[in-house]
Amino acid sequence: MATETAVGLDRQTQDDLELLQGGLVMGTVSKLVNLARKNSLWPMPFGLSCCAIEMMAMVASRYDVARFGSEAMRFTPRQCDLMIVAGTLTKKMAAACKRIYDQMPEPKWVIAMGVCTTTGGMFNSYSVVQGIDHIIPVDVYVPGCPPRPEALIYAILKVQEQVARESWVPGRRRPHGHYRGRDPKYGALPVLESGPKVLDEGDPEAAGRPTWRKGYYGG
Repeated sequence: MATETAVGLDRQTQDDLELLQGGLVMGTVSKLVNLARKNSLWPMPFGLSCCAIEMMAMVASRYDVARFGSEAMRFTPRQCDLMIVAGTLTKKMAAACKRIYDQMPEPKWVIAMGVCTTTGGMFNSYSVVQGIDHIIPVDVYVPGCPPRPEALIYAILKVQEQVARESWVPGRRRPHGHYRGRDPKYGALPVLESGPKVLDEGDPEAAGRPTWRKGYYGG
C-alpha cells in the first residue's frame, strides 16, 4: 500500500513518507529538524523592480506557493529564513540589502531572482551591483528577465533539497552559498555608508556659484 502511494513522488518525499509509516516517527534528530525546516520556510521578500511582480504572482491563488509551505512572507528580517532578492540592486540599495540579510537569524538561505539580481543584467553601469553575491552569499540563482513564478517555485524546491541534505549539529552554523567576496579575484564590494552625503565641491548654493547650479545636490 505504501509503495502504491509513493508512485510518482520524488525521492525526498518518499523518504519523508517512510519516516511517518505506521504513525511512528523513526529517524535521526537531524532528519526531523531538516524535515521541519524545509517545509516551513518563511521568505523575506526584497522586491526591487519587475521581478517582484512575478514573486507576488507566485503567492497568489494561481500558483499558490502555500502548497510548498513557503507562503508565510514576513516583512521583518527577524522572522525570516529565506531571502528572495528580486530586481535590480543599486549600490545605494546595497547597504539596506546587506543590513536586512545580517538581521536574519541563522540558518538562512538566499535566492537571487532574475538576471539583474544575479549579474546586473543589461545595466552594466556604475550605479548597479553586478550580482548580489558580491555582498551576500547566494544559494540558488533564478535566470530570466523576468523569470516566471514557476521558476521561482522551482528555486524554492531547490532550497528545500539543500535544507534536507544539510546535517544539523547544535551550535554549528550552516555553510553559506556562493559568495564572490571570498574570491581574491573579485573581493567583497564596498557597501556605501548610509547617512548624509558630503559634497566635495563645497556648498553649491554659496555666493559666486553659477546660477544654473541653484538647487543642485551632488547625490
